[in-house]
Amino acid sequence: MTHFHGTTVLSVRRGAQVALGADGQVTYGDTVLKGRAVKVREMLDGKVLCGFAGATADALALFERLEEKLKAHPRNLPRAAVELAKTWRTDKMLRQLDALIAAVDAEHSYVITGTGDVLEPDDGIIALGSGGPCALAAARVLLKHTELAAAEICRESLIVAASVDLYSNDEITVLELMR
Repeated sequence: MTHFHGTTVLSVRRGAQVALGADGQVTYGDTVLKGRAVKVREMLDGKVLCGFAGATADALALFERLEEKLKAHPRNLPRAAVELAKTWRTDKMLRQLDALIAAVDAEHSYVITGTGDVLEPDDGIIALGSGGPCALAAARVLLKHTELAAAEICRESLIVAASVDLYSNDEITVLELMR
């Protein structure tokens, strides 16, 4: 997978809860361009949450495509994710887009890539971007050793990642769904 600077995206599942969050920092090389970017969105009237790591314009184009697939296959995130991955991989123009997408609903969590992958994590945690490994480790520890809600684990893990990763900050946005 490509290593993206300038972001940390994290999704955490706990029981009937799922949260998806991201930091707000956008960098270009070693320069911070923006500190309060919103890298997570609700789709399908709040039934699906999506986040991205990578080039912003590319990710927004992919969000539009995913929303189209979700409308074509309502309440079927697995099918919409596979259809997006197929289109992304086979379309000559889309193939050039440089981003990773995290998409979650009440039942599923997926990372969608431009190489045609639709990956569902074994432990219900998705971590993308340069701060992803740190956020992933923090989330796993908090899930195992606390009773915090999914959104709280997501927020705290993103704050930990921001304290370590130069390309992430503590301007955190967290969205959540309940079954």
